[in-house]
Amino acid sequence: MVVTMLRLRKAVTNLTQAQFIEGYRKAQLVDVREPKDFDAGHILGARNIPYSQFRQRFKEIRPDKPVYLYDQNGGKSARAALFLRKKGYDQLFHLQGGFRLWTGKVKSK
Repeated sequence: MVVTMLRLRKAVTNLTQAQFIEGYRKAQLVDVREPKDFDAGHILGARNIPYSQFRQRFKEIRPDKPVYLYDQNGGKSARAALFLRKKGYDQLFHLQGGFRLWTGKVKSK
């Protein structure tokens, strides 16, 4: 667990909601929750690439632009960031606390 935490710290930058809001409009915003959760409500402008499909669909994310990831609590988005780091992505950011703590603009279907 300690090793994972150290790897995670090197792979991804944890951002508070205020920091996340500052930069996500200039980046690729990816929600790694499952479609039913995404449809129930997501951050405005996010696209859904569920963690369960991430290994097959990660190439939809451009490696030359910053990537802002989030999920419900922060665990799966952190693992997605580690995966992207291994694939050569280097501008990775993650919403601390996940969507459950989000108070910004939300869109739902």
